[in-house]
Amino acid sequence: MDELKGLLKGHKIAYFSMEVGLTSAIPTYAGGLGTLAGDAIRSSADLKLPLVAVTLISKRNYFKQKLDANGRQTELQNLWVPEKMMTLLPNEVNVQIEGHTVKVKAWLYKYQSVTGGVVPVLFLDTDFEPNAQQDREVSFYLYGGDERYRLKQEAILGFGGVRMLDALGFSVRKYHTNEGHSSFLAVELLRKYDMDEERVKELCVFTTHTPVEAGHDKFSYDLVRSVLETVDLELLKKYAGHDKLNMTRLALNLSAYVNGVAKRHQEISSKMFSGYEIHAVTNGVHSYTWTGPSFRRIFDKYLPGWAIEPELLARADLIPDGEVWQAHKEQKQLLIDYANQATGSHLNPEVFTLGFARRATEYKRATLLFSNLERLRSIGHGAKLQVIYAGKAHPRDEGGKRLIEQIYSYGRQLKGDIEVVYLENYDMDIAGKMVGGVDVWLNTPMRPMEASGTSGMKAAHNGVMNFSVLDGWWIEGWIENLTGWSIGPHPSENLSDEACLRKELEDLYNKLEYVIMPMYYDRRDEWVWLMKNSIGKVAYYFNSHRMMRRYVTDAYL
Repeated sequence: MDELKGLLKGHKIAYFSMEVGLTSAIPTYAGGLGTLAGDAIRSSADLKLPLVAVTLISKRNYFKQKLDANGRQTELQNLWVPEKMMTLLPNEVNVQIEGHTVKVKAWLYKYQSVTGGVVPVLFLDTDFEPNAQQDREVSFYLYGGDERYRLKQEAILGFGGVRMLDALGFSVRKYHTNEGHSSFLAVELLRKYDMDEERVKELCVFTTHTPVEAGHDKFSYDLVRSVLETVDLELLKKYAGHDKLNMTRLALNLSAYVNGVAKRHQEISSKMFSGYEIHAVTNGVHSYTWTGPSFRRIFDKYLPGWAIEPELLARADLIPDGEVWQAHKEQKQLLIDYANQATGSHLNPEVFTLGFARRATEYKRATLLFSNLERLRSIGHGAKLQVIYAGKAHPRDEGGKRLIEQIYSYGRQLKGDIEVVYLENYDMDIAGKMVGGVDVWLNTPMRPMEASGTSGMKAAHNGVMNFSVLDGWWIEGWIENLTGWSIGPHPSENLSDEACLRKELEDLYNKLEYVIMPMYYDRRDEWVWLMKNSIGKVAYYFNSHRMMRRYVTDAYL
């Protein structure tokens, strides 16, 4: 097969992920999980790792976000045409769903690195005749529909993914389950290897991303019996739990190597799933992708080879202060120009700018900054402040939608004192502008619900400091007044929820008013020194090259 020529050589790591974010032009991702998968693929290609990725085509995408004047979100279809970017392979596999056969095909996208490395990405698709319409739609909507729809998708990804790799002729040495959505792959491997549990375990690697019990996919066995009639329920109950099919438990019980995505997340996961050995591989981001054009230029000049060897960013002190500041000014101007054009606002590139962009959901606490409007307004009177927000709420997350409306409302109340803008339809392109152009990256999750988080790592690659609650990766990257600033107590402090919130608000407002903004406006040399620390002490380590090397040494070999 010409399309796969040269890609089938050797043994591969099969990387399964429900969503993959490679480019805004291939909108098969909803948020951090997908962009992380995209970064893992990019780094694997750079490092010439023998990886093949498997995901769903999500032809109707997540959704295109439209916000009205009050911040009310509506979801529009965002159709895209796979034919323009990938090749439909002729191979076909079958998956039994609801008592009949669903035919699955795969689109091939080749991610090519400047190093010559190539990672094939297989996008599974059911939108073909003779499939019934309801089966054709299974591959339409990422995280769409009800539990039945989700279960069908996970069956296509897990069972269909393994069968497609076999049909195409891939030889797989490890199967990496990126979150529990694709855990059915382990059940398919049990079938394939005559129920040899130990052999299947040795083949499987599982990364869990969710520190909250409610975030793990669970299905009633009545639903499983209805959707997956040919699957042995007693087998599932043995590995996935007796009361409900728990996709995380399924992966935990059939994987020899399991990891969380930050050291803190590993601790929480070990308590949540006691009895399992859970390791930690802290997430990272693809350095070249998330470094803005002006910083790429100065890194190329002073740290040649940094894109393939991000450890060289530790030598950021070699870059003259003036060039660091100029690069930041250029990228900030790009962001401000985009935001003003997109929203009709009047942001000023000379004004200190906070950035906050992530999925709009309640535990991320996007509105924590507005807890005391008078205090915030007084900070804005003392020194100019502006804030840029972005992020989509899941179509069924009414709480997340309300958060966006509240931010719009707070922005109106602060008009004339603090400019607050919200960029609609957040995607990878807007993310790149934001992490490259704000002055400080704000993150205020409710602890311990941030498994890792990666947006702050992207900001650090552009000399942007983090101002964040001590959760997820920031516990590892944070050195107070050296790489950024903390909000609230250290996880080791045993405070009540009320005391914790008080400490968070004290830090948020006091550090903003008395530490961060005075340094930005009055002590430029110190500010640039911190920018270099953000690059040299954070970005050099929190990148996906380091992450993938860790997976190779700890999980794949």
